[in-house]
Amino acid sequence: MKYLDLTLATVAENLALEEAILQQCENGTLGAEEWVRVWDAHQPFVVIGRSSRLAEEVDLAAAAQMKAPVFRRISGGASIAAGPGCFFYAVFLSLHRRPHLRMIDQAHRFVMEKIAAAVRQLGVEPRVDGHCDLVVGDRKVSGNALRIQRNWLLYHGTLLLSMDLTLIEQLLRHPPREPGYRRGRPHREFLANLGLGRQELAAALCRQWQAEPVQQFSVPQVAVTRLVTTRYNNPRWNAAR
Repeated sequence: MKYLDLTLATVAENLALEEAILQQCENGTLGAEEWVRVWDAHQPFVVIGRSSRLAEEVDLAAAAQMKAPVFRRISGGASIAAGPGCFFYAVFLSLHRRPHLRMIDQAHRFVMEKIAAAVRQLGVEPRVDGHCDLVVGDRKVSGNALRIQRNWLLYHGTLLLSMDLTLIEQLLRHPPREPGYRRGRPHREFLANLGLGRQELAAALCRQWQAEPVQQFSVPQVAVTRLVTTRYNNPRWNAAR
C-alpha cells in the first residue's frame, strides 16, 4: 500500500482528488497498488452526503454568514462540518484483492478496526459504534462513509483532533437519522476531540496500514479540474437535493 500526505489549495480540489484517485484505481492508471491518503481542513466548511437533503441537515444562513462553503461528496452518510483541527483520511482498496469488502458491513468493520487500532497505538481507547462512528467514552470523535465501484472501494472519514466544536453546532442541524447511542443529544454534548497530534496520528495510520510513503506523486490535474468544475464547485451538484 502507498501512503500520500497531501493537502491541495482548496476544499473542492481535495474532494476532487479523492474521486480522481478512485477513478484512476478503477481504470488501472495507478496499477494494482492500494492507497491511503491524509489531508487537513484549513477553513470552516460543510460536506454533505450524496443523498443528503441540504436544507434539512445544514443551517444555510449560518454557513453563508460564516462564509463556510458547502459541498456534496460522492459517498453516503450524513453531513459533517469541518475546520482547522479536523483531520481527513481516505483509503482506496482493491475488491479483487479483498472481495469480502463488497459486503458493506464487512467493509465498515474492516476499515474501522484499522482506524481504531491506529488511535489505540497513541494511548486512546476507542470503540466502533453506530454503523461507522469511532467513539471514546460516549462521545463521537470520527465519522466515516464509503463508495463502492466495480473493482475498488473508497472509504473515507474525519478524525476530530483539536477542532472548535462550536462550528459544528452552528453549521449543522440535528441530523434526521442518528445512532442509538446518541440518545438525542445536541452536537455539543455528543462530539469530542481526540486531543492527539496530527503528525503522530498520521504516522500511526501509516504504520497500521503498513503503507509506504510515496516519494513523488503526480496530481491528476486534468481530472481534478474537471471534477471541481462539474461537481464540487458546481451549485447544481452541491444543491441537488
